[in-house]
Amino acid sequence: MTDDHDEPTVETDGGLTDDDIFATAEVGEQYRASVYRDVDYDSLEVAPETSDYPETDGKWGFREYEMPKVPKVSHIVGPSAIMLGASLGSGETMFWPTLIAQNGWGLYWAFWVGVITQFFINTELQRWTIATGESIFRGYDRLHGIWPWFFLIAGFFHIGWPGWVAGSSEVFAAWTGIVPRSEWWIIGVVSMIVIWLSYQAGPIVYNAIEKAQLVLMFVAIFGAIVLMFIAGSIGQLSNVPAGAVNFGALPPDMNIATFLGGLAYAGAGGYTNLAQGVWAREKGYGMGSYQGRVKNPLRGAEPEEVHGGFTFKPTEKNLKRWKQWWKVTQQEHFLTFVIGLLVVATIAMTISAEYASGTDQGAINMWLNVIIPELGVIQQQLLYLVIFVALFSTQYAQVEVFVRNSVDILYEGYGRAAGWSLPQTFLGLLTGFTLWGIIIIAGQFQQPWILLVIGAAIAGVMMWPYNALTVILNTTRMPEHTQPGWGRIAAMWWATGFFGYFSVLLIGNTFVTRLGLDAFSTTIGVVGSGPGGYALWVFALVVQIYTMYRSATAKVNASGTVEGADAAKGFLP
Repeated sequence: MTDDHDEPTVETDGGLTDDDIFATAEVGEQYRASVYRDVDYDSLEVAPETSDYPETDGKWGFREYEMPKVPKVSHIVGPSAIMLGASLGSGETMFWPTLIAQNGWGLYWAFWVGVITQFFINTELQRWTIATGESIFRGYDRLHGIWPWFFLIAGFFHIGWPGWVAGSSEVFAAWTGIVPRSEWWIIGVVSMIVIWLSYQAGPIVYNAIEKAQLVLMFVAIFGAIVLMFIAGSIGQLSNVPAGAVNFGALPPDMNIATFLGGLAYAGAGGYTNLAQGVWAREKGYGMGSYQGRVKNPLRGAEPEEVHGGFTFKPTEKNLKRWKQWWKVTQQEHFLTFVIGLLVVATIAMTISAEYASGTDQGAINMWLNVIIPELGVIQQQLLYLVIFVALFSTQYAQVEVFVRNSVDILYEGYGRAAGWSLPQTFLGLLTGFTLWGIIIIAGQFQQPWILLVIGAAIAGVMMWPYNALTVILNTTRMPEHTQPGWGRIAAMWWATGFFGYFSVLLIGNTFVTRLGLDAFSTTIGVVGSGPGGYALWVFALVVQIYTMYRSATAKVNASGTVEGADAAKGFLP
């Protein structure tokens, strides 16, 4: 085997070399198709209940094994590509281009702040998986068994209604004329069938989805870059720097709930973000490489076992491997998710600002009725392609998110003990969710108002508790060498505080406008809220103080408890 680094092998402290830390090129290439290392889980020693290992909370123990060697970042691209696909058709080509067209570039600061915030959220959601091989839902279960079920129910209200396929189908109908635009539902039904069939493309379910989303990602990014040049909107980029530093500026007549909802959707949001750790496990990140992947029973694939949690002894070798795993994980998410979002969304904003400034149209109508008629034939065709791909990739990813997350919760929370088959559970829920979508689309049912209200709010509201839970989990249950650093803890405090603030405003607004409960009114400055509104603000403050106290105390108490823990620290630890 050859070394997978160009530089010569060097010896580190303790007699370790690069060969001890990094995977060879041959092994690294295996990650492109996801990795599973079969181990005899039951024969492994249970890690002792000491400060060197994660806390079990009296539940199933962690089995001790070596942290795998680290591949190059180019070998592990995948989970963030799916997350990017889930984001493109929501805030990035729909909400934010419309918001900029209506209000100008002065709001651009909020978009990039939201994207960076989600970078920290998403990578922290992966931390537990890389360190233990468990999904984030298993981590939440260790805090309290109610939390996975809470997110399952909230996730259904968030993405259980197949809404994005309607937008992509309408765009495709208008683009191709294959059916009248009013008959978009025909394309919608076909789209759901195509998504289901794509899962049958290979024996490993994750691999098929990753490959499809990578193709869609490259089409969207490349198409958007070309479009900016040929659509004549490149001059709008000169407005970006001023908007990027216009911190705190809001139009005087802007609905604050709408604005904060957009900030929540500067990325994927809601139930979708929680899939990041599950995809990391399927890809084989860190200790997740010892967990089985979901196989397709229709392809006759032999199932792989998803075990309980793993952990590693904090030797110098394992600590250095952890440090490098954490580095490449951040690089993968930043280069794929963050850069991808900034490129595609900013280009979409330049086009909407150039051709639809001051529009009062909704996102789909803005693109189809206002912008596209002003473009030349070639530009029209390319814009149709980019918008369709963005919307379709989002619906595709949302199907994957709902099924992947929900199967993990159902199987681990009930199915494993009941003797269920994980692959069959996955296929069953995928098929059921697809049929549910087809019925809704073919019947052209309007989304019930209660689901519309809850679904619009739940994405941001559910991020409030899981941001708090994640920073508490990663500090109180993890040993010193795998805990987040103070900078990341502060970033998660910010995320928790922001989504708590957003949630209170949205909950108060919903109580007033939908239920007529004026006592629960909330104001942007807090002062002037109703009695019930003040109660909501007090609750948010208590949650914030509790989150900060629990995580800060755990971080301080863990300091100096693991010998050599500094060897695991690196960039943005």
